[in-house]
Amino acid sequence: MNETIQKATEQFAQLLEKQLARVDRMKAQKDFIDYSKLDTIIIGVCGGDGIGPAITRAAHKILEFLLEGEVKKGKVEFRVIDGLTIENRVKANKAIPDDVLEEIKACHVILKGPTTTPRAGDPWPNIESANVAMRKELDLFANVRPVKVPEKGIDWTFFRENTEGAYAVGSEGVHVNDDLAVDFTVTTQEGSERIARAAFDYAKKNGKTRVTAVTKANVIKTTDGKFLNICKEVAKEYPGIEFDDWYIDIMTAKLVDEKRRTGFQVVVLPNLYGDIITDEAAEFQGGVGTAGSSNLGKRYAMFEAIHGSAPRMVQEGRDKYADPCSIIRAAVMLLSHIGYAQEAKKLERALDICMYEEKKLVITGRDTGATGEEFADYVMETIQKL
Repeated sequence: MNETIQKATEQFAQLLEKQLARVDRMKAQKDFIDYSKLDTIIIGVCGGDGIGPAITRAAHKILEFLLEGEVKKGKVEFRVIDGLTIENRVKANKAIPDDVLEEIKACHVILKGPTTTPRAGDPWPNIESANVAMRKELDLFANVRPVKVPEKGIDWTFFRENTEGAYAVGSEGVHVNDDLAVDFTVTTQEGSERIARAAFDYAKKNGKTRVTAVTKANVIKTTDGKFLNICKEVAKEYPGIEFDDWYIDIMTAKLVDEKRRTGFQVVVLPNLYGDIITDEAAEFQGGVGTAGSSNLGKRYAMFEAIHGSAPRMVQEGRDKYADPCSIIRAAVMLLSHIGYAQEAKKLERALDICMYEEKKLVITGRDTGATGEEFADYVMETIQKL
C-alpha cells in the first residue's frame, strides 16, 4: 500500500472509531425529558448572526407575552445567548465556542436564529455549520418541518434524520491527493430506527394514516438501503398506518403533482434528502421565510427558522425589515413541545390571520413594508382579540 492510500486509510479508520463511539452513546440514552416534571423550563434565545438577532427578538417578544404568567410564577425562564455570531465562532475557530455551548446546554429548549456557514471562497475559515454542530452536540436527531396549505389539500409533516447521512462527517472528508477527494455517508441502526419510530409515533398520535420513506436505495444500496429496510421493519409495529416509499428524484416531482401530492402525510427521510425536500415543500406555503422547524432529541430541543442569515440585508441596513414569520412558526412548535398547547394554537391562529387573512401589515424586506417588531406587535394584538 503506497503512502497516500495509507494516510487516507488511517483517517478513515479514525472516522469509523468516532462513529462507533457515537452509536454507543445513542444506545445509552434514556427516555425523552418530561417537561411537566421540571420546576422551571429554561428557554434559551440564541439570535445567531445576520438577520437572526432581529427576527429572533420578534419571536422572543411574542413568547414572553404569551408566557408572562408562567414567567412570574417561575415555571418558565428565558435566557438570551449572544455568542453564536460568525465573528465569535471564527475567533474561537469552532462551530460553537465552548462558553456558548455551555450556556446552551444549561437550557432545556433553544429558540435559534439563522447562522452563517462559510463556503469555499468566503473570507472565513472552513468551520463547521453551527446548526450541524448543535445537532451533534445536543443529539437533536429529528428535524420536524410541517407544511400546510389547506386550500391545496397539503398537510405534510417531514421527519428528517438530523445527525447522520451526508452531513455526519461533512467537514472530515479525505483529500486523498490532487486527483481524488472522498466524502462519506453514515447510516446506523440506532439512528435510523429512532427517526423512523419518531415519525410513526407522530402519525399514530395525530391521526395520520400514512408514512412515506424517501431514499435512493435503488442506487445507494448500502446506506440508503439500510435506512429503508429499518423503516419497513418499524412499520410492522404500526398495523393501522400505511407505509410506502419513494425515491428522492421522483418525490421532488410528485410534490408538484396536484393529483398525487395530497396523498402524502408524514414523510421520513435521511439528512440530505430531507434538507432538499423541505425547502421545496416550504415554497407551497410562501417560501422558506414562512416555515419553522423543530430539532428534537431526548434531552434537548431546538427550534429555528429554516432560511439563511441573509448578511446582505444587514450590510444594506435592512435587517429590521426581515420577515420573522419563519421563526415565529418555530415558536409555535416550541410552545407545543413544552406543553403549552393552548398558547401554541393561539399563536398559530394569530399568525395565519396576520399572514394570510387580514394582512394589515406586509413584510417586504425593505422600508416599503413593516419591520419585524411592528409585525410582532400586530401578532400580539391579534392574539388579544382571539
